[in-house]
Amino acid sequence: MDQKRQSRIFYGWFVFAACFLMVFTCLGFCSGPKGLYLAAITEDLGIPRSLFSMNDSARFIATAVTNFFFGFLIAKFGARKLVVFGFLSLIASMLIYSFATTVPMFVAGGFLLGLGLAWTTTTMVGYLVERWFAGNKGTIMGIALAASGLGGAVSSQFVNAMIYNESLGWRVSYRITAGIVAAVGVIAVLVIRSRPEEMGLKPMEDRFSAKKKKNTQNWEGISLKEAMKKPYFYVALLCIYLTGMALQSVNGVSSAHMKDCGIDPDSIANLLSLMSLVLMFSKMSTGFCFDRFGLRATLLFCVSCGAVAISMLAMVSNTLMAAIYSVIIPFALPLETIMLPLIAMDLFGHRAYSKIMGIFVSVNTFGYATGTPLMNLMFDLTGTYRPTMLVLVVILIGVGITMQFVITAARKTRTAA
Repeated sequence: MDQKRQSRIFYGWFVFAACFLMVFTCLGFCSGPKGLYLAAITEDLGIPRSLFSMNDSARFIATAVTNFFFGFLIAKFGARKLVVFGFLSLIASMLIYSFATTVPMFVAGGFLLGLGLAWTTTTMVGYLVERWFAGNKGTIMGIALAASGLGGAVSSQFVNAMIYNESLGWRVSYRITAGIVAAVGVIAVLVIRSRPEEMGLKPMEDRFSAKKKKNTQNWEGISLKEAMKKPYFYVALLCIYLTGMALQSVNGVSSAHMKDCGIDPDSIANLLSLMSLVLMFSKMSTGFCFDRFGLRATLLFCVSCGAVAISMLAMVSNTLMAAIYSVIIPFALPLETIMLPLIAMDLFGHRAYSKIMGIFVSVNTFGYATGTPLMNLMFDLTGTYRPTMLVLVVILIGVGITMQFVITAARKTRTAA
């Protein structure tokens, strides 16, 4: 095929659009507004928050285990089949939530939610972008994953209006979400292709890549077996685990914490929409910063924003403080999404990319699974989230410092290769 013509109609952009729509719906509607459901469901059914959070633990464990085997699953089934499984799981999850009356039913819904998100969001987008695009992967991945922010902004208003409408409520909200997910799933499955080679194409080249020195995006890298012999591999895993534990546990209770501190539900919904919109920008800018300034500076910036934002939330007492938190925290949240594939790519290269990326996302998600119930347990014991949040600030600072040493060690490996 003529290269000029191929660049005009390059199918990778259709795959990119499908990824954007998939993330917009799956993360934006199925995950983004979960904080709004927490207070509404536990108060309606009289379930303690720590017990209800078992559904989040089930979700995160399912995602973690699935992502751990992502390299094997993608090789066996391909992207399209996994996306089909993902959307079916999400639809089932939303429907189970809508009829749930007991904790085990919510746990079942959480398990299916975890499966669905594992096959339709961060890891899948990271895989497809890596396959279809040869350069500017951080920017492209950032834009695709930024769709969750836009989806979250839309869904927060939608869910809040339904939850607190006496004739509708949280059950109807879940059922309508299931219908939206089903419609988007049909579109995504029809468009997505696993690799450009399936259509006789090659990944889109970045004409500027050749001019860059030390282009980490095209480093061949080392095998998983070699990576597992490096001490910094395990240090990186620990840091990724702690980051997931800190950020997700705070993100999952921030709405309930604001409500506990006297902020009205309508204001909280507006702040969630604001946070989602800023998150959209932060993911795009994070990918751009990675392409331009590298992993070290980008990661340090994200960690610093997380520490500052969580400190602000711990002390929140009015809507202004909550708004400042909502503007800053989105610049830390890419550590849970776009930064994971980019860290895997930068530290270990292409050779075992899908396997190492899956392990990183898995370990990060195990952090979610332990952090969220621990945070809610501390609330049930003390009646407040504040002390735990301050401990998490210290943990994040330690992660930021430690990862600088990990990056230095990985650079030495790449230089010696």
